[in-house]
Amino acid sequence: MTATDELDLTLEPPVIDLRDPSLYFNRELSWIEFDRRVLEEAYDRKHPLLERVKFLSIFSSNMDEFYMIRVSGLKDQVAAGVTNTPPDGMTATETLDAIRARVLPMMQKQRRYWHEEVKPELAANGIRIMRCDEAGPEACDGLREYYQREIHPSLTPLAYDPGRPFPHISNLSLNLAVTVRDAKGIHFARVKVPGTLPRLISFDLMGLPSDDDSTRMVWLEDVIGANVASLFPGCEVLQVFPFRVIRDTDMEIQEDEASDLLETIEAGLRQRQFGPVVQLMVDEEMPLDMVEFLAHNLEVRPDDIYPLASPLGMSSLIQVSALNRPDLKDAPFTPAVAPVLRDLHAPADIFDAIKQQDILLHHPYDSFSPVLNFVRAAAADPDVVVIKSTLYRVGRNAPVVKALLEAQRNGKQVAVLVELKARFDEESNIGWARALEAEGVHVVYGLIGLKTHSKITLVVRREEGGLQRYLHLATGNYNAVTAGIYTDLGQFTCDEALGQDATEFFNSLTGYSTQRYYRSLLVAPGSMRNRVEDLIEREIAHAHEGRGGRLILKMNALVDDRLIRSLYRASQAGVQCDLIVRGICCLRPGLPGVSDNIRVISIVGRFLEHSRIYWFGNAGQPEVYLGSADLMPRNLDRRVETLFPVNDWEIRGYIRDAILAVELANNVRARDLHPNGTYALRRPDLDQGAIESQHWLLAHPCQGGRGETFNPNSNGKLTRPRDRNGRFMKNK
Repeated sequence: MTATDELDLTLEPPVIDLRDPSLYFNRELSWIEFDRRVLEEAYDRKHPLLERVKFLSIFSSNMDEFYMIRVSGLKDQVAAGVTNTPPDGMTATETLDAIRARVLPMMQKQRRYWHEEVKPELAANGIRIMRCDEAGPEACDGLREYYQREIHPSLTPLAYDPGRPFPHISNLSLNLAVTVRDAKGIHFARVKVPGTLPRLISFDLMGLPSDDDSTRMVWLEDVIGANVASLFPGCEVLQVFPFRVIRDTDMEIQEDEASDLLETIEAGLRQRQFGPVVQLMVDEEMPLDMVEFLAHNLEVRPDDIYPLASPLGMSSLIQVSALNRPDLKDAPFTPAVAPVLRDLHAPADIFDAIKQQDILLHHPYDSFSPVLNFVRAAAADPDVVVIKSTLYRVGRNAPVVKALLEAQRNGKQVAVLVELKARFDEESNIGWARALEAEGVHVVYGLIGLKTHSKITLVVRREEGGLQRYLHLATGNYNAVTAGIYTDLGQFTCDEALGQDATEFFNSLTGYSTQRYYRSLLVAPGSMRNRVEDLIEREIAHAHEGRGGRLILKMNALVDDRLIRSLYRASQAGVQCDLIVRGICCLRPGLPGVSDNIRVISIVGRFLEHSRIYWFGNAGQPEVYLGSADLMPRNLDRRVETLFPVNDWEIRGYIRDAILAVELANNVRARDLHPNGTYALRRPDLDQGAIESQHWLLAHPCQGGRGETFNPNSNGKLTRPRDRNGRFMKNK
């Protein structure tokens, strides 16, 4: 061995540049991979048939939103000549090309699966989705009568000629491109399929007889197409093909120049129908000359054209999944209510229950009723003086808003932040904002330039010892419908420090304040980003000092490159990192010397995983935060978000040893993210039982955060540490 060789042994390993674009996945392509996982659920025969149909619908709905928001944004970048690239280094043009290359085959596969497998299986189970020419002579007569009576009056054929311009095609509308011939030649016309009518029309609705007990349905556009000649008397109909457009719907709002934000957003909603077309979807059998004619008039490029087998716009399959066929759906369940909240003698007793202990709710496994009961009790209780709440997505039928209105009528001081910029919920939120204002509620619309995404309700009650603050803090919205299909966590508490923080937080929303730091709450923009980075750095320090490092982070999306670099440094230090990321993940796990200690899984199942949990091991003294924020630049820097600590040690133990433990052990619905960007669905080993976290959590109630724990080495059996006398021990 030479002296040079001996010298080489002492060299430090090369420093890895953690800003290297090869260490990051592209955000948009990662979003598409999430939608691929949704589509794979539709292919999984372990799901009941109508649940698979639901996943087909969700995939199409997700794709619509992706093109309306993300693809439109990329096109804006190209048009503006933006040259800055994200951490992965891909330009907007490169990303658009990659999107089409991935999405078009997925859409084509979706439709093949629908026609070749799902439709025949539906028919075998008495649900027949038919074309008009498959209905038989008697049914065809009935279809024509229904068309004349219920559909024809709603139709407006729009011609295109020198005297009539090409008609406006509204966003997400389904249309028929029609060519007709008269004595003067061949002409084009457009017929819009009415969005006010059901997309799938049941034969029962039309009063048509059935030879058996089957449900028969026909596509609305097929009924119109079969009778379209009635719109062009004296002309010969030559061709009829469906097409559909998606437009740019991402509103830009100059809040600092808007004298009335509510009116500005209302005007923006109207403009959504007029954004540039970002996708033209046509029937794959449409002739090329007709496709080119549409593309020219809609000003779309060839790469924006998606030829697909009908039906176009498959999100309408949600109608099929909603059919009353419990034998073809997931088994129904009754959400649990913890005894501490169930055994109340009067509505106001909920305040005594919260005084006794912090209470964790895990929806949809736990009922959303206690949240509504909390607000209703506050509205009716004569001792309550103040109620404040943030509302992001509450839905069209919002019991929590109705309770707040009742509180105002009962003389409470009610202050509500209604986020008008909650995408695609703007119209609903505008309606509730006006209703609340009409009753005298103090309504604010948020801070200029920021969406308010936090979920928090504060109740101030006059009691014997003085004013007492009660809080509900959550990861999900105050929406009773989504609380039944999204997994979210909420906590009731009367912790004094959190109560003071909540008071100051609401004051910052309704008044003028530059406050950035709070006693317990982590608030964005402000303390949240720095505190999360500090907590990761603390785990790195523990690892360096031989105390081990441990992180378990659950979120919807991981995009922020600064925090990804922090996680890479943690992995390099030996910190064991488990990340449960439902959707977008720009971190690349499993890279030698960079992320070999990071594991990323995604869970897609019956319920939409929506909760955010940030668990820091802290050398055996864990620190846990729940809240509204994902680790994305928009959440950390451009939204008002809150993360709240879990101070109750039993609840901390339950979150770690039940919720996180069973999700990390999931070997049925969990997928592992590989370094190349692909996801692999887990399957149980031969000697291992099947563990499906959502099923397990349905079967084992949260009990306010004091339920049974899960042991991943017990094949899914209930376990909990016992003392020497065989009694269950408390979680630590």
